[in-house]
Amino acid sequence: MEQTRFPQGILVSCEIPWDEHEELIEDLFRDEVRRAVGNGFRNLYVFGTAGEGHAVDTRRFRQAVQVFAEETRNPELMPQIGVIALSTMQFHERLGIAYDAGFRMFQISLPSWGALTDREVLAFFHDVCGAFPDARFLHYNLARAKRMLTADDYRRLIGAIPNLVATKNTGLTPRGITEMLRKAGALQHFVAEDQFAIGCLTGECSLLSSSGKAFPAKARRFFELGVTKQFDQLFPMLAGYHKAIDEILLEPAAGLNLMDGAYDKAMVRLSTPEFPLRLLSPYSAMPDDVFETCRRTLIERYHDWLEP
Repeated sequence: MEQTRFPQGILVSCEIPWDEHEELIEDLFRDEVRRAVGNGFRNLYVFGTAGEGHAVDTRRFRQAVQVFAEETRNPELMPQIGVIALSTMQFHERLGIAYDAGFRMFQISLPSWGALTDREVLAFFHDVCGAFPDARFLHYNLARAKRMLTADDYRRLIGAIPNLVATKNTGLTPRGITEMLRKAGALQHFVAEDQFAIGCLTGECSLLSSSGKAFPAKARRFFELGVTKQFDQLFPMLAGYHKAIDEILLEPAAGLNLMDGAYDKAMVRLSTPEFPLRLLSPYSAMPDDVFETCRRTLIERYHDWLEP
């Protein structure tokens, strides 16, 4: 396997709490970031799709980035700022704001107005990553961008874009994660729990944990089992994880067709009752009664998952 350009780890998002006027609740946001750091997470990010990077305006983006910078000024941390935009110029603008705030690790997705051609994909990474040569970039590979990059695509990019160091993938099949590690092993691939377990059979990959903010000890244990190849414990734990998340979160919200952030904010609120479920307009939050069902299921069936 190739030497990876970025260290293996657990990646967790920090959601943004908004008040009834859609303004940042700064103290609560600071507490959330501090709690994530205190729970042992070193790879933190804001403004992916779960973090409403698609919905935030520049003023709110700048404010949250500044607070996040103040809370993550620690050489042991590897914080990331996500940027979701429709053009290279928009990427440059927001990346520049985060760069000036001191960040050197960024998470980007492809512009989503139309599916990019092969030539446009290369131009995008060259023009965006090349504008910040001393920074490092993670590509968030998702279907909303209308073009999902394959292992062969990444293989070509590895030779052309030296500061592309990682990916975030949540839709890979077992064959897909195996091929990704075999053909594009120079990049660190942050993947969801099931893909992480399969990937650890092949080589080195990293965990993208959506539940880590609510159940940090479970996330750390799952990651440890994968890294140390303890598959006799890893796969039974995966089965238990899927059952729990289905019962706690997905089944109560079935049929609501909510944005990613609605589920992630509900996950935060399970451990932080004062955290608001609110999303930026026009997107709908999880209804309070549905969240109450989630919370009640957690307490009644999975109370041992709760931590002090």
